Order: sequence, then structure tokens, then C-alpha cells
Amino acid sequence: MKIIARTDIGKVRSTNQDSYAAGEFRNGVAWVVVCDGMGGNAGGNVASSTAVKYISERITSAYRENMSSSSIRNLLLTSITNANYEIYDLAQAKEELQGMGTTVVVAIITATTLFVAHAGDSRAYIVSDQNLKQVTRDHSIVQNMVERGEITEAEAVTHPRKNLITRALGVDENLKVDFTEEDTSPEDIFLFCTDGLTNFVPEEAIFQLVRKDPDPDLAGKLVAAANDGGGGDNITVVTVAY
Repeated sequence: MKIIARTDIGKVRSTNQDSYAAGEFRNGVAWVVVCDGMGGNAGGNVASSTAVKYISERITSAYRENMSSSSIRNLLLTSITNANYEIYDLAQAKEELQGMGTTVVVAIITATTLFVAHAGDSRAYIVSDQNLKQVTRDHSIVQNMVERGEITEAEAVTHPRKNLITRALGVDENLKVDFTEEDTSPEDIFLFCTDGLTNFVPEEAIFQLVRKDPDPDLAGKLVAAANDGGGGDNITVVTVAY
């Protein structure tokens, strides 16, 4: 298994509010956490780093070999839910942190299955030989507009409200978290990222970079492409391949 992770401030932001962690268990199972903070320079950094620290510690301490699918689902959902409480309580306790929040995408990857839980618009993809499949659904105003038929997918790419999300850790005491389970193939490559990648690199270009132009530093190559596309946000990319 090969895990490659890169984060970059981009070309516009003054700080990097993204955070991530990733690792591998002894039985060849990988785990990934990616967060994109919001709420001012201090708040965004605190929210994303707190979420990554809490969730990664929970996963690495609680995961057991040969866990059932339902147990993995419960682990991911409770990790995010409890991290939400932590961030919410911090925001309520300190005036300078009020309004902070963070997206999150968390995954456990076995030889046959991808388990993903998420809130916000950070994404998980499965990249096969044939296509790039978005596993997560953006929790955003623009995505809701697309699903209601008010705008097209093409219009969503440049919509002025594209960065407004409808779910984030730390904003409310209660948070709805989505969970997805996908069968996988040994040849698949798994991609986890913040919107600093997807807002500045089209999905077809991401697919071409991943499958058609292999590189030992795949995550670094994707970060470079986002910067070449404008670099208007922090960029975080984690790739996992068997």
C-alpha cells in the first residue's frame, strides 16, 4: 500500500486552514482524515486541527482487525459526531473562536471495501481505469440547487455561492453525517481532497493526471495542478493505492 499526502497554502490565502492525517494498520488497512477549516484565520485552523486530531486518535485506538462493516460505520460516525461536540464546545467557550467550523471526510480502506463518512464539501473519489467516481455528495447550497434542477452541473462550477456549505463540524451542537460503503478493485486509486483541488482542477483533468500520467508524487502533482489553475484556496490531497 502507498499513501501520499500533500497540503499547500495556495497562491491567495495567508494561512493554511486545511488539516489531514493518514496511516496504515498492520493488516494492510488504510485510514484517512481530511478537513477544511473556516471561520477566520484562528478559528479555521483550530477547528480543522482539532477534528483531525480527535478523529485520527479515535480511529487508531478503536480499530480492530476483521471489524464488521457495521462496526466500522459506527466507528466513523461516532468519531465525527464526538469531534463535532469538541469543536462546538470550544467555539462556545472562547469568543474569538465563535463561528468556526470545518468540513471532514474520513475513510477506512480495506482490500475490498471503501468506507467513507463526511460532512461538508471535502470529497472522496475512487479512480478506476475507466473513470473518476465521486463517492461523497457535497453538502452545499450549489449542490442543492443542482439537485432541484435550478442550475446545471456546468453552471455550478462558476456559481458565486459555490463555497457556501450546509454542513460543518462545530457550527451546531447536532450534526448529520453521511456514510457510504463501496466495493473496490485492487487496481483502484483512492483520492481524498479539499475543495482547493476540485475548484481549480476539472474532474477530467484529475482523472488524466491520476491514471494517464503516473507519478511517484501523485498528491504533489495534483497540488501543483491546483496552483497552476489559480491556487485560490488551500489545497490538500491524500491518495491511497494498493
